[in-house]
Amino acid sequence: MFDRLQQKWKVNGLQLTLILCTFAIGGSLTGYAGRRLMPLLSIEQDWLWIIVYVIIVTLLWPLAVLLVSIPLGQFSFFSNYIRKIGAKIGIGRKKAKSD
Repeated sequence: MFDRLQQKWKVNGLQLTLILCTFAIGGSLTGYAGRRLMPLLSIEQDWLWIIVYVIIVTLLWPLAVLLVSIPLGQFSFFSNYIRKIGAKIGIGRKKAKSD
């Protein structure tokens, strides 16, 4: 599995480890920040709370991952990764294909 990721992302073993750590720390930071922000909105914990929490986490994740990627030296990988995700869901600019 890790070999496939290395080939797909064209990275070495150390970079793959740093990328996976960035995903883990960024995801944890996102969950923590989301839980800290929810009481500020004064929403009861029901279906609306869940929907708002999912939206907040979805919006915070790219920022958290980019912030974590800076000290781990993987900013260029994650800026490209997030740009590709944005292009797939229709946000941002798509790169023009050269013919």
